[in-house]
Amino acid sequence: MRARHGLRVLSVYEGFFSGGARILHSDVLLGLAEGGQSHQVLSIHGEVVREATRQRMEDDRCYRALTAGEVAVTSLGRSAGLVDGTVAARAFSGPELAETARSMAAADVVLSLKEQPLALLNQRGLPRRPVVVCLHRSDPENQGAALDELKAAIADGTVVACVCCAESTRAAYEAVGVPRELLHVVPNGVDLLRFRPDPVARRAVRAALGIADAAPVIVFAARHAPMKNVPLFLRAARAWLSREPGGHVLMCGAGMTPGNPGLRADLTDAFAGEPGPAGRVHPLGVRHDMEAVYAAGDVVALTSVTGEAAPLCLIEGMMCGAVPVTTDVGDSAAIVAGHGFVTPPDPGAVASAWSAAVAGRAGLAPALERGRERFSRTRMIAAYATLLDGVHTSNPARTDAYGGQGAL
Repeated sequence: MRARHGLRVLSVYEGFFSGGARILHSDVLLGLAEGGQSHQVLSIHGEVVREATRQRMEDDRCYRALTAGEVAVTSLGRSAGLVDGTVAARAFSGPELAETARSMAAADVVLSLKEQPLALLNQRGLPRRPVVVCLHRSDPENQGAALDELKAAIADGTVVACVCCAESTRAAYEAVGVPRELLHVVPNGVDLLRFRPDPVARRAVRAALGIADAAPVIVFAARHAPMKNVPLFLRAARAWLSREPGGHVLMCGAGMTPGNPGLRADLTDAFAGEPGPAGRVHPLGVRHDMEAVYAAGDVVALTSVTGEAAPLCLIEGMMCGAVPVTTDVGDSAAIVAGHGFVTPPDPGAVASAWSAAVAGRAGLAPALERGRERFSRTRMIAAYATLLDGVHTSNPARTDAYGGQGAL
């Protein structure tokens, strides 16, 4: 099926803050817009405090990429912290609902980035548009009220499809009662021209950090959040660095800075009595050159114990030549099969797998190269385009009270 050119799509974000789901979704929108669809984004929040970091929409790389690609981005202008890992909500005001209604009236299809924006999209009086929810986790039961909002939106016909980035996502949401026929799996993909082995970038990043060309390097790309299990990662790092005197560990993501008291406490707990190895841990914070950071590494590590579906860091790191070592969470084991290592959530086992990955990197390189097309951004975007076109075709438009088309 050919994608429908000119299809008008509104994406609703909870907010712009560092995270794999927003990076991936924004990249999808840019690809779909390049293919002829018309996209705009409405962000509920204009600023969020998350992972001990104040993150303004205008400072976010995804926001900048979207606007540079001529995707219009507007915001309801809320500013919020987090409650139990979710952006705190309050009743929506009349002006907020009016702005949302105007944005929806100009769209044929609405995409909700994860289920949290459904608290807004489920409000009474908004134009009826087919809503597709993009799901990026494997623990719906830990999403609080957002799961109830999803079920309510499905029950009243607002949500007509869900995009799952992983088989584990589909299985988890089906298990909590979401009808299987609504769950469509579109595996994550990345730009293979951007994420590739780069010897020049490898040397440059290492030189900037004072790391020798031959030193083994572990890259950990994650925000400082409980689901990422930073304490497990740091305990493994202590074990590995203690027996790898030339080794280094790079930590990237929101909250991965010395200014975050939570990370400082984790480092103190993990390296108590061993300040030497701790000096070879580099907290780099949010980086906008992750392709270069991955290229500088020998291993890309993930130690999450819950929530993950198809972790972008594993795919991006592999495509840059780093060997993936992950705990068995979500689709991680399937992603790294034949390319890397899966470990139990034990510091010693993780550290041993890192050593094995460093030693086996050259031997795994051909398999990583052969598997590149499986993780293609082009394949992913084509699948999204086909799904959106099918949703629009299956939900014929009619003029509504807001003067737009596409109301059900």
